[in-house]
Amino acid sequence: MAEVCVAGLGYIGLPTAAMLASQGHQVTGFDINAAAVASINSGHPHFHEPDLQMLLSAALSTGRLKVQTEPVEADYFILAVPTPLIEGQKPDLSYVYAACDEIAPCLRAGSTVILESTSPVGTTERLCERIAAARPDLRVPRYMDVGGEFDIFVCHCPERILPGQMLRELVSNDRIIGGVTDACAQSGVALYETFVRSNLLVTDCRTAEFVKLIENASRDINIAFANELSMICDHLGIDVWQAIELANRHPRVKILQPGPGVGGHCIAVDPWFIVDSAPDLSRMIRVAREVNDRKPKSVVETIRALAKRFKRPIVSCYGLTYKADVDDLRESPALEIVHDLARSTNLDILVCDPHVRELPAALADLSNVRLVGPDDARRQADIVVFLVGHRQFQRLEANAFLNKVVVDTIGLLGVAQRRQHVVAASAQSVSTIGDLRTAAQRLTA
Repeated sequence: MAEVCVAGLGYIGLPTAAMLASQGHQVTGFDINAAAVASINSGHPHFHEPDLQMLLSAALSTGRLKVQTEPVEADYFILAVPTPLIEGQKPDLSYVYAACDEIAPCLRAGSTVILESTSPVGTTERLCERIAAARPDLRVPRYMDVGGEFDIFVCHCPERILPGQMLRELVSNDRIIGGVTDACAQSGVALYETFVRSNLLVTDCRTAEFVKLIENASRDINIAFANELSMICDHLGIDVWQAIELANRHPRVKILQPGPGVGGHCIAVDPWFIVDSAPDLSRMIRVAREVNDRKPKSVVETIRALAKRFKRPIVSCYGLTYKADVDDLRESPALEIVHDLARSTNLDILVCDPHVRELPAALADLSNVRLVGPDDARRQADIVVFLVGHRQFQRLEANAFLNKVVVDTIGLLGVAQRRQHVVAASAQSVSTIGDLRTAAQRLTA
């Protein structure tokens, strides 16, 4: 078994470190966030993920996982740090470079550096350049230099796990391992084959970096098509949920469901890395990002127009996270919508989300925003906005909202209604449940 040092103990690094420790490796995880380190060492992850606490507690109790704020020497170094966007939708690689600089003094002959952070094409090669500058005593590989002799190995293995299913997908998903050289890739394979039960697909580091980006760009484009359809349907007075449902009866059509936008650490960010690398050649990718970024603003405009019916309306927003059944707020369109609504001084905003225990910093200091339970949100609301399809919300009774104005951006009520042959409202349409029933009666007559 190997000694492994994991840089970054967030949504990717911590599950990976715990999984490696569970397979017998000696793992040291480090993070600059001292509060997160303290929480992890007490056996409590600083975010919720099913079964992670159990796996973490076992790894700590056996001594195979140690967590601290500094790196140590190891056979393998995994970089799992953020790659956010900065002004102008450009990639911010400062966290990756900082992690690389941190581990450089700890490298030894035979060490393997694995970049898991989603990154623009060429980032893995730039890590080689930084390591070579910091450690002139080590021979560092160069891209596709098959004949060279090197002291360390460097590769890119992009993460492919979904919040809420991380531990299962760590084991069951295919992984791509892109080496600076083939020998680098094979060194990465030797580690991942100890816990991945699916295929390990070997390629070069540039291809591996690009594959991760196009996976998320493809999903972004498909979501943008659905979101654009919802806005067109609203303009034309068509029920987008019924239109998509009927179109998907075609054997070669599979349109996704629209929503309030796109969030999370991948789909809302990664396509911009491609645009930044080839701005004149990535027009479709750029437009899809712009459509999805526009959607939350469109939802806010709809709600504000509705609010004019009331003197000082109470708007209850169901859901704050970026997707259903997780506590992750990163790039959440629901959070963006609530924040934008709260800037209207004539609105009182109630927020309910079973996965959020307290208002995030962006909302905490706003006097017209309160976190409440779903029943209080329903009772007090003039306008109800469904933003995230949490499992708990799917059990809500449509009849309870008969006297409310409803903006259903995710077709939540339509899930229950369609079971009774009733079609839901458009992601951008605004109606009461009574309006939905009237429409349904016409459709099923």
